[in-house]
Amino acid sequence: MFQLLWILLIGFVLGMLAKLILRGPQAIPWWLTMLLGAGGAWLGNAVAGWIGVAHTSGIDWTRHLLQIGFAVLLVAVVAPAWGRSRATR
Repeated sequence: MFQLLWILLIGFVLGMLAKLILRGPQAIPWWLTMLLGAGGAWLGNAVAGWIGVAHTSGIDWTRHLLQIGFAVLLVAVVAPAWGRSRATR
């Protein structure tokens, strides 16, 4: 249970960072921001493991940059699609 709360907290932080990095408004709800941030963290961890930088001594800067990068990518792709789907209703 605690791990799920931690994932959602980190997802929210990464999602908010992604929204801050992107220009312009992203009209997506907070829960979608949290899920996209968690997805970015998951993808960043997977790619970091794939390229062999998931576990290093000290702070895993490459892994964290990958997580933020994937969160930005997910928010950049989903936010316009979310806005279009809401506009057609």
